[in-house]
Amino acid sequence: MSKLGTQKQPVVAHVKSQKRAEEILSICNTKGWKVIVGIEPNKPEDISDIERLLNPPEAPKSQVKTGPNEPSPCGSGKKYKRCCGM
Repeated sequence: MSKLGTQKQPVVAHVKSQKRAEEILSICNTKGWKVIVGIEPNKPEDISDIERLLNPPEAPKSQVKTGPNEPSPCGSGKKYKRCCGM
């Protein structure tokens, strides 16, 4: 699948007015994104593709695994393998 905002997969936005369309085009041109803007006054505005590019979701952070000889995370002072590991 192509990256959003490229020639193969342009950003698609539906807005209600010419002024709003110009704002969207300005944002996309500044960022170098390819965009298709439709002006549809009778439908709700949909700029979800642009919002997705402006605020990308963060990847989940991996948790650090406790090794068998590390101190136990419960705070007992014992090694993990003697306390919580088994």
